[in-house]
Amino acid sequence: MAFVIDGKEAAASVISAVTEASVSLEGKTGIKPGLAVVIVGEDPASHAYVNSKGKMAKQCGFNSIQHTLPEETTQEELQALVDTLNADLAVHGILVQLPLPKHFDSDAIIQSILPEKDVDGLNIANAGKIATGDLDTGLISCTPAGSMLLVKRVHGEDLSGLNAVVIGRSNLFGKPMGLLLLAANATVTMAHSRTKDLASVCRNADILVAAVGRAEMVKRDWVKPGATVIDVGINRVPAPEKGEGKTKLVGDVAFVEASEVAASITPVPGGVGPMTIAMLMANTVIAAHRACSLPVPKF
Repeated sequence: MAFVIDGKEAAASVISAVTEASVSLEGKTGIKPGLAVVIVGEDPASHAYVNSKGKMAKQCGFNSIQHTLPEETTQEELQALVDTLNADLAVHGILVQLPLPKHFDSDAIIQSILPEKDVDGLNIANAGKIATGDLDTGLISCTPAGSMLLVKRVHGEDLSGLNAVVIGRSNLFGKPMGLLLLAANATVTMAHSRTKDLASVCRNADILVAAVGRAEMVKRDWVKPGATVIDVGINRVPAPEKGEGKTKLVGDVAFVEASEVAASITPVPGGVGPMTIAMLMANTVIAAHRACSLPVPKF
């Protein structure tokens, strides 16, 4: 049976290091890292995410600021708020919770966040830094950064000689994940819905990363014996065994059967998920150190 990679434990260790860095920064400069989170509308899942981010920011010793705007907020009003936060020296990180209501041009809002305050790592300048191999001066998007940290816990910093396959080519996850693996010297294949004979491509992977959004698509016979499997999928499926109308969360990997051949695997929930918020906190404390012209903590 595979070793189950504990994302909660890894995230707790990142949060502990972030809190230490935050306390140290305040001790040296009198400045607390400031994280501003903006949410528009009433989407319950988005509000749950934002509340958990706010709680975690406070736990890390940050100045946590939340702006809750009504559904009918205009593009211009939201843009004006982002502009104000960009100009506020006490705010080191800005996060606009996605998805925004349908009448917004989300990309225009995201790209207007200053790259140095873009703690979600979605600004084109930060994406470009990853693409050119500059992992030291930008902000890396949180889910790939967290997934990479889990890979390195198993394999160390240098992935030379290892084949990595990423299923999924989204700008949010697949592309940056592939580039991070490449920067660590893995030989990387980017696979996706149009890849011919996807199962046989996956069977070459020493590190298999699944991010397609299809419940339990990756089966046992897709996994190379001894591989490390990172499951980024979050899919809600019916769970009649729990009672009528009940659901459960599963990943993109058929966990039980894949565990029989993989050497290491992340569970869903409790794998990559906790790492995303932890890396958001890490990005905020990194941004605050840069704003104070201090050496940046490493995670």
